[in-house]
Amino acid sequence: MFDLHERVPVQGDRKGERMIWMVYVTCKNVKEAESMGRTVVKERLAACANIFPEIRSIYCWEGNAEVSKEAVLILKTKEELVERLMERIKEIHPYDVPCILGIPIEKSNPGFLEWVKEVMK
Repeated sequence: MFDLHERVPVQGDRKGERMIWMVYVTCKNVKEAESMGRTVVKERLAACANIFPEIRSIYCWEGNAEVSKEAVLILKTKEELVERLMERIKEIHPYDVPCILGIPIEKSNPGFLEWVKEVMK
């Protein structure tokens, strides 16, 4: 059993270990999300990808309120790869201004953290 209250190491904690990050990306559809997810996992920029197949997004674009269906791609990676992962997503994403958000994870299953680090060696 793991302690959900154990803080995942931040740079400088526990002998210089770093934390894992989630990168949240909105995509036009599941096919696009899966393609991007496969690419960055294959390139070892992310340990894994999760896809929420349908969300409804409401946003302003070119002065208009828009509503559309999208998919969400959530990627898990090591702190030192976040910038490269986000840049890679920008390169392969078809949107003019894609939503790409890096989110540091302060608490997690320690076993999952170890798995991410092992997968991304």
